[in-house]
Amino acid sequence: MVFTILSIILTLLLIVLLVIPMGNYMAVAFNEHPTKLDKIFYPVEKWIYKLGGIKNNTQTWKQYALSMLAANSFMILLVYLIFRFQGFLPLNPNHIAGMSPDFAFNTAISFMTNTNLQHYSGESGLSLLSQLIAIIYMMFVAPASALAVAIAFIRGLAGKRLGSFFIDLTRSITRVLLPIAFVTSFIFIALGVPQTMNTTMEAETLEGDVQTIATGPIGSFLSIKELGNNGGGYVGVNSAHPFENPNTLSNTLQIILMFLLPASIPITYGKIIGNKKQGKVLFISMAMIFLVFLSTSLYQEYQGNPAFTKMGLSAENGSMEGKEVRFGIVQSVLFAITTTATETGAVNTMHDTLTPISGMLTLSNMLLNTVYGGVGSGFINIMMYVLIAVFLSGLMVGRTPEFLGKKIEGKEMKLIAVTLLISPCLILTGTALALFTPLGNEGISNPGFHGLTQVLYEFTSSVNNNGSGFEGLGDATPFWNISTGVAMFIGRFFPLLTMLAVAGSLASKNIVPETAGTFKTDTSLFGGLFIGTVFIVGALTFFPVLVLGPIAEFLTW
Repeated sequence: MVFTILSIILTLLLIVLLVIPMGNYMAVAFNEHPTKLDKIFYPVEKWIYKLGGIKNNTQTWKQYALSMLAANSFMILLVYLIFRFQGFLPLNPNHIAGMSPDFAFNTAISFMTNTNLQHYSGESGLSLLSQLIAIIYMMFVAPASALAVAIAFIRGLAGKRLGSFFIDLTRSITRVLLPIAFVTSFIFIALGVPQTMNTTMEAETLEGDVQTIATGPIGSFLSIKELGNNGGGYVGVNSAHPFENPNTLSNTLQIILMFLLPASIPITYGKIIGNKKQGKVLFISMAMIFLVFLSTSLYQEYQGNPAFTKMGLSAENGSMEGKEVRFGIVQSVLFAITTTATETGAVNTMHDTLTPISGMLTLSNMLLNTVYGGVGSGFINIMMYVLIAVFLSGLMVGRTPEFLGKKIEGKEMKLIAVTLLISPCLILTGTALALFTPLGNEGISNPGFHGLTQVLYEFTSSVNNNGSGFEGLGDATPFWNISTGVAMFIGRFFPLLTMLAVAGSLASKNIVPETAGTFKTDTSLFGGLFIGTVFIVGALTFFPVLVLGPIAEFLTW
C-alpha cells in the first residue's frame, strides 16, 4: 500500500518537473519571430509550406476559424471514404469488410474531433491500412488542430496577431507531437509493446490448441494515442490489454504522456502573455481539483463493493472488479482519473465497474472539462471559466471587468454564455432522447440509476471529446453512431469557433492602463475564485442529473 501511494507521488512529481520546460519550449516553438528551433525544423517545414501553398500571412479570427473548420471537415470526408472502402484497399490481410455508413460516419468524426469514441473493436473492425493511414493520421492532426487554435487564442489575449492556422498546425506536428511520439514509441517497444506489420500471431495454448492473437504496429500507435490525448485503442480493450500496456512502467509512461501537453499549456500561456504567474495560478488551481478527485476516488475504491460483501466476499482488498491484477486499485484509479481529467479516454480498467462515487468523479472530470482538459481545447475551456470569474468579480465590486488590460464587455460575455450552454444542452438533450426513445434505451444493459449514468456518460464523453465509456451500454447501433457523431462534431468545433471570436474581439481592443483598483488575476485569491466559479457555474449545471444517476446509486447501495 505504501509503495503504491509512493508511486503516485513520484509520478505526479515527475509530471510537475516536465511541464515547466515543456511549456517554455512550446512558447518558443510557436514564436512569431525567428528562433534557434527554426534551424532544426524549418528546412522540413518549408517543403510542407511549398507543397501546400501555405504563406506566412496572419489571419483574422474568421479566416483562422474557417481554415480550421474547412481543413478538419475535408479530413473527416477523406477518412470516411477510407473506412467505407477498406475492404477493397491494400494492407488488409484479414479481409476486413468496409464499415457501414453509420459506423464510418461515427468513427471519422470521433477521431478527427480528438474523441476516439470507439463503437467497434480495433483488431476486428479496421484493416491495417485504416489503422495506419486514417487512425494514426488523425491522431496527429486532431490534437494539432486544437493546439493551434489554443495558441492563436493566447496570442489574441496578449494583443498579438493570431497567426496562420496552417503554419500553427504544421508546427504543432513537426515541433511538438512528432518528435516526442517518435522517441516514446521506442521506449514503449523496449517495455514490451509489439511493433510489427503482421496483424496476427499464433500461440499454442496449455491444452495444445492454436490461438490466433491480434497484433500490429502498436508501439508507434500507443505513443501518439496518449501524447495527443486521443485515447482510442488499437485493440478493443484499450490499455487493459497486455500488448498496449504490459506493465507498471508502461502504465506510468502513459499517464505522464496524457498529462504532458495539457498541463504544460498554462505555462506556455504565462510565457506568451508575459506574466508567468498567471499560468502557474491556473496550473496549481487545476492540480488541486485533480488531487481532491483522485484521493476521493481512491478512498471509495478501497471501501469495496457492498454487493459483494452481502454475498460473503471480503472487501479487505477493496473493489477489484473490472481492474487488471497487474495494476491493482491505485494504478487503475490514477489512470481513470487522469484519462478523464485530460480528456484522453484511454482506459486500463472498465469504468462501468467503478464504485458509484468514482464513476461520478470520472464523469465530473468530463462535465467540467477544466481539470487540464484535452490538448488545446481543454485550455480554451479553462479560459472560458477564467473570463467568467473575471466578469463576476468585476460585477461584485462595481467595475467594468478587465483581463490582461482589456475590458470584458457584452459582446465577449454573450459569446462565452453561448459557449457555456452548448455542452449541457447537447449532453442533457441527448441523454433524454436516448432514455425516452426505443432506439436509444434498447442498448441500456442496467435498469435504474446505473442505466441513466451509462447514457449520461456516453453523451458527456462524446460532447467533451473524451471517448471512454461505460461499456455495458450497447452503443454499436445506428442510433448511437449518428447521435454521438453529431454531438462530437458540434461539441468540438462550436466552442473553438466562439472562443476564437472572443480572442479576436479582445485582440482588437486598446489596453487599459492598470490602476490600484485593477483586480489582479495572478494571485492565490483569483485561483480560489476560479475554482469556485468552476464548481458553482459548471458543477451545479449538472448536479440534478448526477443526483438521479451516480449519487442515487450510491445512496441505495
